[in-house]
Amino acid sequence: QLFNVLRGQMSLVGPRPFIPDEAAQIVGSAARRYDVPPGMTGLWQISGRSDLNYDDLRHLDTVYVASWSLWWDLRILLQTPSAVLRRKGAF
Repeated sequence: QLFNVLRGQMSLVGPRPFIPDEAAQIVGSAARRYDVPPGMTGLWQISGRSDLNYDDLRHLDTVYVASWSLWWDLRILLQTPSAVLRRKGAF
């Protein structure tokens, strides 16, 4: 994923990348998530990961895109290592 960030295909922070079958189901206001590149981490990562249901993930992505800020990206980046190390919400 880091190589994809360096190539400009992904960002460090952004909406969760969905698999194609799931992505095809995203319509309406939730489709705004495609206005920005997918990220290696995101709001969903620090908010519960796999403990969240599909609707929660779509909602978090929509909120992230609608209210993006550099400060929010920095906050997510700083909270990601803690979320990963705690393994809360990890399979």
